Amino acid sequence: MQVSIETTSGLERKLTVGIPAQEIDTEVEKRLQEATKTVNIKGFRKGKVPLKIVKQRYGAGVRQEVIGDKINRSFYEAVRKEDVRPAGQPAIETRSMEEGKDLEYVATFEVYPEVSLADLSDVEIKEYEADITDKDIDKMIKTLQSQDAEWAEVKRKSKNGDRVTIDFLGKIDGEEFEGGKAEGHVLTLGSNTMIPGFEKGIVGMKTGEEQTIDVTFPDEYQVDELKGKAAQFDIVVHKVEGQKLPKLDEAFFEKFGVSEGGEEKFREEVKGNMEREKQQALKAVSKKQVMDALLENNKIDIPKALVTAEVKAIRNQMLQQYGQQAQNLDVEKLLPDSMFSEQAEKRVSLGLIVAEVVKQEGIKADKDLVRQLIEEAASTYEDAQEVINYYYSNEQLLANIEAVALEQQVVDLIAAKAKAVKEKTSYDEVIKLAAGSQ
Repeated sequence: MQVSIETTSGLERKLTVGIPAQEIDTEVEKRLQEATKTVNIKGFRKGKVPLKIVKQRYGAGVRQEVIGDKINRSFYEAVRKEDVRPAGQPAIETRSMEEGKDLEYVATFEVYPEVSLADLSDVEIKEYEADITDKDIDKMIKTLQSQDAEWAEVKRKSKNGDRVTIDFLGKIDGEEFEGGKAEGHVLTLGSNTMIPGFEKGIVGMKTGEEQTIDVTFPDEYQVDELKGKAAQFDIVVHKVEGQKLPKLDEAFFEKFGVSEGGEEKFREEVKGNMEREKQQALKAVSKKQVMDALLENNKIDIPKALVTAEVKAIRNQMLQQYGQQAQNLDVEKLLPDSMFSEQAEKRVSLGLIVAEVVKQEGIKADKDLVRQLIEEAASTYEDAQEVINYYYSNEQLLANIEAVALEQQVVDLIAAKAKAVKEKTSYDEVIKLAAGSQ
């Protein structure tokens, strides 16, 4: 087998491979000889079909199979010989396939980049500290009450937290646009589910009131035709409803698993849950800072093939949220590659950089951390031990958890090497920072 390799541009390589004709012909002959023992051809007894007849009937197809097998095997033998790591499948161009002549093909592919890790000892990582105050607990309890609240129609002006039933009609330059009209739409003011300015424009309106509000679609809006456009919405309010919060009594406490101890015990439980949420948030914020530092200080070329695969993975995750509705969607128009390319490039870059940290530092998935992560995942289920056992019996699930553990170990390692800057903040701010790091 003759092999030559050349760099065409960046990470792209062209591998030219030549395979002697005799090697191909010998394998074809061998497979046809074996076929004479099993093929059924009218006029001949099984196992007695002449090789010449078998070759006439099946020779071309068998030759194609042999060539395909030889290309696959020889490609991976060649990349091992040349010590290159293909990123994605190669594009194969055959230059010679004629019987009796040497087989030659060219494989074009990308390779993984070399990653030279930068020293991050001068990078500053903020270590946030936040106490959970009585005021924070009161606010959380109010949120829990709101989730269990009843709605009652009110005659006053609407305010944030109210639920309104509205009709709206959107126009741009006086013309209606697709998707800008709804009747009987139910909206909770302050939920931020509509474009900026929409809900704020309804605050203060009463039942039966009509008015036109001015808004601007965000530059990153999902519909290209509406990005950055100024629009007017005609609003009609049919109903304004306010929340009627449940009382803080034994019945309410029992919904959260507190059957004894009254409000004092309930507040303890709420604070405990907030403390766990805070710790998770602090981890997320620290991880975001470390990952940003890794990206900023380690600029690498990334294989297009890996980005393309990651775009598909992100799109598929989003399509799963649509369920059966996804079957009727024009995916290429609704979710074009450009919508995910930046996120995909970031994920691929981080994956390559983190993998290099793991390699250079010789990091192995910490068994105790893996166990902790599995127990955290299982804690929300009724039979936690059954879930834990399932994770350890499923190689794929366990591998996923080990990957998460490795990533966390990388974050901890980089954070320990960087300059720690302590900063005092509030519980709410920590939660907001964590939300922004997703």
